[in-house]
Order: sequence, then structure tokens, then C-alpha cells
Amino acid sequence: MVKSADSTRAPMALYRKYRPSSFKEVRGQEQVVHVLEAAVRQEKIAHAYLFAGGRGTGKTSIARILARALGTAEHDIYEMDAASNRGIDEMRDLREGVSSLPFESKYKFYIIDEAHALTKDAWGALLKTLEEPPNHVIFVLATTELDRVPETIVSRCQVFRFSKPTHETLKKLVLDVAKKEGASLNAAGAELIALMGDGSFRDTLGMLQKVLTVSSDEKLTEEEVARVVGAPTSHMVNDFLEALGSKDVGGAIEMFHAAIKSGSGASVFTYLVIVKLRAALMLRIAPKMKAQMAEQFSEEDIPLLEAFAKNPALNSNLLAELLTALAEMNRAPIQELPLELALYRALS
Repeated sequence: MVKSADSTRAPMALYRKYRPSSFKEVRGQEQVVHVLEAAVRQEKIAHAYLFAGGRGTGKTSIARILARALGTAEHDIYEMDAASNRGIDEMRDLREGVSSLPFESKYKFYIIDEAHALTKDAWGALLKTLEEPPNHVIFVLATTELDRVPETIVSRCQVFRFSKPTHETLKKLVLDVAKKEGASLNAAGAELIALMGDGSFRDTLGMLQKVLTVSSDEKLTEEEVARVVGAPTSHMVNDFLEALGSKDVGGAIEMFHAAIKSGSGASVFTYLVIVKLRAALMLRIAPKMKAQMAEQFSEEDIPLLEAFAKNPALNSNLLAELLTALAEMNRAPIQELPLELALYRALS
């Protein structure tokens, strides 16, 4: 996903600066890229595509790459945000534009982002165009909510489902971009940023940019990253799990509040605890997954996770309680309360 070898930090957003410009630069969507490259090579292009997947997974980036791969000039590429242009009037304007020929390209290429936000009438107007599209027009509809797209539209598109990038993919992206930006970032800091990115290229690079903006010396430690993104360090999470393994509820709650006092959000802390507890339980029931876990966690964490896996106090019941606590935090009058109650129920 790296676009430029320039190590000078630019004011533009990192996710724009390092947006892939060709199929070979795309990370984490190999199944989509393989089919689209073959379609371009064999000149078997559909008139309408539907890209579905979570936010920040590369849908509009790959749409632009497809347009360029087909030789479409910039002024023959039209982008529309359906969230703010969702009515029938906009679709009527689009239908009128579709009828005219491209300026200098073979195709007029329309990218409609957040397509699920279109109104019922707008879908009806677009459907008429998709049923009998001019030969010089290609549509790409991008959506995070495929179930809100009418079946009549889906059936007239070639559908591609975009998967969330793996933790390892995001971690490598963070390390690559940090290096190109002239910053020194260790693996533990990159791991934390990747976790906070929550399966989104855009959110992950946004988190990295936040860290780079605050840093004064370009040498980013895990502790500095944790402070900036509002997360606990891996040592805090490990100590918390060790306390739970010893059924030291009081000690665990004290560590939780110490993490909150140091700047970590309650939900972020709980989420990172869940990630590590899940990994420990996976190692308990599927020890052959150790190699896979080594891609996500640091060398220091793996022996600890193996020790946690052998501790009967760290079990699926505790994990279920933590998941319930995380789900309830946004509704609780005191955000720390759901985790405190979860620990009382699971360990007291």
C-alpha cells in the first residue's frame, strides 16, 4: 500500500499519501485483485460492480485503480458520495450525464460510495440505467452495508466482498509507512496501532499519523504510542491477566483503574484484554496456532500467553463476562462499572 519513497512528512493525510495506485500495491485483498486483473487482461469488463466490505478496506481505492487500469482519464472518472447525494434528483442528473460520451477515454467511470444510503426512488432511477447501460459506462457501487442494497441492484452487478485486513497486514503497513516517514517505531508500538486500527487501513494510518504528529524525536516507544492513542501498554494488560489468573480481583481492579488514570479508555483496555485472553484460550484448545499467534504478538508475549493457556482461572466464562462488559460500557452511567461487575461475577 506504499505509494511514495519520499521520507519527508507531508501535511496530507497518510491514508491519502500512501493510497495504492496500482493492483500490485494493494494489500490484503488478493482475491479481489486477482479477478479484476484477469478481467482487465482478458478485456472481460462488467458494466457494473458492487464492492462490499467494512470501512477502510480499500473499496474506493481499488475502484480508482480499476479505472486507471482501463485507461480512463481523470476527467472521465466521476465520484459521488451517496450519503450526501442520495435522492432521485441526483440520480436523474447522473442518468443524463451517462448518455453523453467520455471526453477522451473509452469509458466514463462512475464510483458511487456509501451506495446503501440511496433512497428508494433513487434506487429505482439507478436501476433503469443498470438494466440498459451504454457501452461506454462502468459503475462501481461501494457499500459497508450490503444487506441494504436492493436485490434487483445486486443481481445486475458483479459482486466483490472485501475482507478485513489481518492484524499482521496492518502491522506491516504501520512499520513500512513509519519508516518512510522517517520515524523509528518498534514492533510493540506497531502492534498496538494495528490493534487500534480495528481492521481498517484508513483508521490504522489515521492512528499512526496522530502518533507521528505528537512525537518530537521520531523515536516512538510503545509507551509513547499508548499515551497518544489512549491505550494501555502490553505490560499493563499482561499484569491485569496475571492478577485474574491468581483470582486477585482487588489487584486486577486496582490495575484497571491505574490504566484509566494513565490515559487509557475503559473500553480500549477491556478490548485489549479480550484480545489476549482469546489468544490464550486458542492456544489451549489449538496449540498448533502458536505460529499464527507469533505473527500478532511480540516475542515477550508468546511465553506469557502459553502460561495463561494453562491457567484454569482464565477460561471461557471469564471471556464471556468481559465481552458482556465491553458491550455494556457505552450505556453505563459509569464506564468502568461493567468491567468491575464482570470481575465480581467471574472470580469472586
